[in-house]
Amino acid sequence: MLKIGLTGGIASGKSVAASRLRERGAVLVDADALAREVVEPGTEGLERIVAEFGVGMLDGGGRLNRTRLGEAVFGNPERLALLNGIVHPLVRSRAAAIVAAAEEGSVVVQDIPLLVETGQGSDFHLVVVVDAPEDVRLQRMLEHRGMTAEAARSRIAAQATREDRLAAADVVLQNSGSVQDLLDQVDRLWDSRLEPFARNLAEGVRAKRNGGPVLVPSDPLWPQQAQRLMNRIAKALPVEQRDAARLDHIGSTSVPGLDAKDVIDLQLTVPDIHAADALAPELAAAGFPVVRGINADTPKASHPHREDWQKRFHANADPGRDVNLHIRAEGSAGWRFALCFRDWLRAEPAAAAEYLAVKRALAAAHSADRSTAGYAEAKEEWFNSVEEALERWAESSRWQPPSSGS
Repeated sequence: MLKIGLTGGIASGKSVAASRLRERGAVLVDADALAREVVEPGTEGLERIVAEFGVGMLDGGGRLNRTRLGEAVFGNPERLALLNGIVHPLVRSRAAAIVAAAEEGSVVVQDIPLLVETGQGSDFHLVVVVDAPEDVRLQRMLEHRGMTAEAARSRIAAQATREDRLAAADVVLQNSGSVQDLLDQVDRLWDSRLEPFARNLAEGVRAKRNGGPVLVPSDPLWPQQAQRLMNRIAKALPVEQRDAARLDHIGSTSVPGLDAKDVIDLQLTVPDIHAADALAPELAAAGFPVVRGINADTPKASHPHREDWQKRFHANADPGRDVNLHIRAEGSAGWRFALCFRDWLRAEPAAAAEYLAVKRALAAAHSADRSTAGYAEAKEEWFNSVEEALERWAESSRWQPPSSGS
């Protein structure tokens, strides 16, 4: 199933987006509703709150007095952490049970106000943030919630910053306009991304890519996007392999200032190629199915044997973000070349400029192609021509490939 984490600051309009996603067919898991459920009378949650905070947290009917509890923890990080330590694990357990009961192929949306604060982003295929400027949210809190300006600002300050939420977002829904504007954005997201993503995930196929190479200006957000993707992939690996796993952002989007196709290339280091095959089911479930038929890179002159360039190639099932995941054995020729070439371009502006000129010329020559395969193949001649210069730089700079787990 496709798992979506939905979040947003107070008064951002997150609940409106959540309701629309449910209308479109998503299974909605509402963390706020679950947080109320797990502290109902007779629950473990309420029993533990009373044990830690006292019977004064109950109202006359034996139910949790939320206002009183809120006053007890507000402005007190230690008490708030204690409360969260009780409630959050119970909410996650209940949410996991709902997710497990969802039908295969479903789009499951978990509405989590504190998703960023609790570091849950890598648990989802996508994180969707509903965003509005602070002044807009403040006005809504004054007008619709009857809060004072001081209380509203305090509530905003108690949550993650807007910058932190945006940094965690794969998708941002802007909600500074009308409700209909937000609903229209949700509908477009569902039709163009979530529904096809869920279908690709169920079928175990990559998202379709059509057309020849198109270079775009270097995007300073590429490294941030790559890090989110690597966190997600690492979380998908078997628990015993996560600490030792090495994931790297490689390719043109990893070189600051270098124009490139808007495709994030990542490399996952494994001990041997058989380990790569064993990871295929976990990676497919995380949204990175294997692409059959691509089992090696094109050999370079210094290592002409194809077996030195073996790899496994996976690509993203998400139609909204093209990702190539190259899985290579540590110490192999292809593994070393990907890392050394990246670091050479980062360190040598002249080399990066020459590569960009080559890319632009080849992109123009292959602009009418129906795929980027011809463009990629045409670059191999240049790669071979600069291999000696690359190795001279590696020797003079004493470059060494990183080791797994470093």
